[in-house]
Amino acid sequence: MATMKSVQTGGVGRIEVVDVERPVPGPKDVLLRIRAGGVCGTDVTFLNMGGMPARAHLGGELVPVALGHEPAGEIVEAGAEVTGLKVGDRVVVNPQDAPTGIIGCGGRYGALSEYLLIENAEAGRSVAVFPDTVPFEVAALNEPMAVSRHAVNRSGAGPDDQVVVFGAGPIGLGAVIWLKLRGVRHVVVADVIPSRLEKALAVGADAVVDSAREDVTARLTELHGRSANALGQPRPGTDVYLDAAGAPAVFDTVVANARWHARLVMVAVQKRGEVDLGGMLRSELTLIASQGYPTEIFEVTPELVEHHERFARLISHRVPFTEVARAFELARTPGAAEKVVVTFDA
Repeated sequence: MATMKSVQTGGVGRIEVVDVERPVPGPKDVLLRIRAGGVCGTDVTFLNMGGMPARAHLGGELVPVALGHEPAGEIVEAGAEVTGLKVGDRVVVNPQDAPTGIIGCGGRYGALSEYLLIENAEAGRSVAVFPDTVPFEVAALNEPMAVSRHAVNRSGAGPDDQVVVFGAGPIGLGAVIWLKLRGVRHVVVADVIPSRLEKALAVGADAVVDSAREDVTARLTELHGRSANALGQPRPGTDVYLDAAGAPAVFDTVVANARWHARLVMVAVQKRGEVDLGGMLRSELTLIASQGYPTEIFEVTPELVEHHERFARLISHRVPFTEVARAFELARTPGAAEKVVVTFDA
């Protein structure tokens, strides 16, 4: 029996690299050799929990989770009935398409493994091919950039809009790139970490706000002009707020600053309970939730390929698979890294 190494949750705050059976593709499947895989906040959540409930809706005991849902790899085996794909193709993956459960999020397989089985493989549905002009570690950004793209699509932001993105992590910075690529005239990024604000400018933000040191209301008014809410109270002229941070202070700041008919896109997992509904009413603030990527997973791939050097700036750390524990330690330490990608030997 051929085996491979795969990463899963161990105890609370601990991963394990285990030897498991290497999958054998059936006639409709392909087997990928993983070449790079991103570490996501969801992976860190599972790590901090020490797994996930066996019966989530019943609060069952925790079971290990095979980790990783942001892979890029190359096809090394293809079933006899597979069409449109061949050995040697470099591909990114739709983790939500796997029939045995979402890859790396409770499904049978995790992508932080030496090999990954793609069941019922179909180009444009389960995988998308990308050219060798794009490094594997940049291609591994495809999945999180689809999350960012969905948030931007949900925002409805157009060329005449002025936008603020809270949170200069990978999702927030990805949103900045998509906003500018679609011609949005002014995009501001707010964060509390100076190095992340520098990165925001590097990927195309028009201005940044250090919300730990600057008056957000004053800066937004300076940048976006003066407007008002439904009662005529002065507010910055910002049209769209995008929350990629999830901190309670962000929601409070948006409600306190929203002009009449402003929009708030919530893509980060929220860490709060109370909401100032009266404040939302006074601005007729539209709250738009953004979850995953219903259509965007491969919609983003051609532009990721075209602008891969720009997207590459999002990666702060490239960590070899032999040091995968360090990759997770970086990812779960606040402020230590922006985007961590695990690389596999060629």
